[in-house]
Amino acid sequence: MKVEIDPHAGFCFGVRKAVQSAEEILTAEGSLFCLGDLVHNEEELLRLRALGLKTINHEEFESLRNCKVLIRAHGEPPETYWTARQNNIDLIDATCPVVLKLQGKIEKSYREIKDHDGQLVIFGKKSHAEVRGLEGQTGYKAIVIEKMDDLDKLDYTKPIHLYAQTTMNREDYKLVIKEVTNRIERSGGNAEKFHCTQSICQQVSGRISLLTDFCRRFDCILFVSSPKSSNGRILFEECKRLKSGSYFVTGPGDVQPQWFENVSSVGITGATSTPVWLMEKIALHVKNRTK
Repeated sequence: MKVEIDPHAGFCFGVRKAVQSAEEILTAEGSLFCLGDLVHNEEELLRLRALGLKTINHEEFESLRNCKVLIRAHGEPPETYWTARQNNIDLIDATCPVVLKLQGKIEKSYREIKDHDGQLVIFGKKSHAEVRGLEGQTGYKAIVIEKMDDLDKLDYTKPIHLYAQTTMNREDYKLVIKEVTNRIERSGGNAEKFHCTQSICQQVSGRISLLTDFCRRFDCILFVSSPKSSNGRILFEECKRLKSGSYFVTGPGDVQPQWFENVSSVGITGATSTPVWLMEKIALHVKNRTK
């Protein structure tokens, strides 16, 4: 049976940069703190912990002194940097460049509209680490929209500046933009005071078009990711739409032999937080089970 790994799957640039930063320090010093899970993949976290990486939360971070702490690709709010300066913490900042640029845009946009009773709106997951960092640029005055019902929070007679978490679904964001535009028109608001920014990462959104070509070449698709991965959920839904025989797996133990009945080809792909070595491990497992 043919088993092939998607050449476009694996870490995105931001995650790759963060993992490499951690590996360099761990190799040189044997230990390193990381503020939050470095990557939303349990298997990769286990590998890094074996090298000496210790994940800490924000409460633990505030108690540290005179040490190194890695900031992951998701980014952090301004108060994290203030705490680091006060406690003599050497921050290894691995914030994704795309996220860092978005933080700057949101901070500037909020300064421009706050004196005009405007609303800074973020389309994203309230509980996501990236969104916390984005909210922090506004002093947590931003309005976070997760679903269409949340649009009821907005006043459509006032200025609105809209942004999206970098890993959200592009089509869903288009629907949000369209609905906000319609509500402004219905309320008699000024459409010229509505500004929306295309802030979804091109590398993440580009994976969808690449998935289309990949999935069509195989009878069965194994999508490798953690349930915690935001873009993993989005990409897997696309796999299921393209190929009914698509299955979500976190590791070799999730693979079921009945999936391969009357199957002659298997494609293995994953999220932007899925390491290539894990997909290779699953590919080997499939090959051994289907000989």
